[in-house]
Amino acid sequence: MKTFTTAHKELSEKLNAEHQALLERTEAEDVSLEKWEKSEGEKLGACSLRLIQAVSDLRDTALTRVQASVSARMVAIKTRKSSMQAAQKEKDTFKFLQMYSQVYQDVEKAKAVDLRRGLEPGSERDTLLQEIRRDSEKMVDQTNQFWSSMLALIDPENPELNSAGSDLTLDPQMLGAGMSLSRNNRTVFQNTGTGKCDALFLISSNQTTENIQRWTVTLSENCDWVTGLCEKKNVRNVQDGPVYALCCRGDEVSFLSTDCETKQQKSDKLNTEQHHEVYSALISYKDENGDKAVQRPETVEVFWDAAASSLAFFIRLGKYLREEIVTIKMSTNNWDLVPFISLSKESGQNTAQQQWQCSCGLVYGKTLNGHTIGRRMYPQPSNCSCGAIIGGPSHTDVLCELQ
Repeated sequence: MKTFTTAHKELSEKLNAEHQALLERTEAEDVSLEKWEKSEGEKLGACSLRLIQAVSDLRDTALTRVQASVSARMVAIKTRKSSMQAAQKEKDTFKFLQMYSQVYQDVEKAKAVDLRRGLEPGSERDTLLQEIRRDSEKMVDQTNQFWSSMLALIDPENPELNSAGSDLTLDPQMLGAGMSLSRNNRTVFQNTGTGKCDALFLISSNQTTENIQRWTVTLSENCDWVTGLCEKKNVRNVQDGPVYALCCRGDEVSFLSTDCETKQQKSDKLNTEQHHEVYSALISYKDENGDKAVQRPETVEVFWDAAASSLAFFIRLGKYLREEIVTIKMSTNNWDLVPFISLSKESGQNTAQQQWQCSCGLVYGKTLNGHTIGRRMYPQPSNCSCGAIIGGPSHTDVLCELQ
């Protein structure tokens, strides 16, 4: 049985050992928590001061110039008013005639005043607008720095802090007829004169990163699309392997996910094999009127958290504002997953073999002798009401663009 003295000694030694281990841990770190908080707080404070100063300078410049312009114009108007009032009150004919010349000049000056709002047209206004545009660009950069500093203080591991977008490109695995890529491989175009076409792209990075954790893409309302993660070896047919993705077909928004299970071989209990099943589900949310389908997103932001095995999709509503569409929990496995985008435009959206669409929106039927709208025949060559040559080269649409 331990005595109080023995227990006191053992517990003291235990506390000392834990204290020493804690000291070694904190001293081994490059930056302590307090030092980190102070450093990030100072960065945020400096960013906020620069932003406030930039906004104040921009405001003062605009107000000062406009106030000076309005004041200068109002002087002539007020002078005319006081001169006319004095002349109208003068009863002496000789004095009135002496005043008339000056009153007439004041009236002419008042009539010449430009009463439009804002600065008067001219080099001064043009120069000021150029200065404001230049300073506004600097202010936008300072706003971004302030937002990043604030996010780094609150949530340093937030994936939004990772630079994403400029280094990403589209790697075509399949490119339909009439489709083309921009020179920087970030934008997909399609000629409206083509029919049904499909395209498949892997999203790759110019930088040497282990995996892409975030991408943002703007997608046309004129095509169906799928974006997410698929197994690299099944990229030509993503549903042949595990896939996690957001889909948009028409006005319906859904997601693809994969269930995985391990089964034992009957002949050999030591051997196992993995089976996966891909399933799809429409996405909806509840409001006061019941379930409501999610609206088709125009710009989608995707976050891949490999550590948490999750893939989150958001509707991007502004530079900093977004709303979650769905977060998919992924199975933990050794699959080689890669980001992809699939595009599909049905022939019903572009009946190229029988129709020609002008850039103004008019659709002409094709015949052996020319083109028609209703019962009206347009022989070759003819011009559309907008001036374009009917049957000429079709315009191009932007189907997809990495942000």
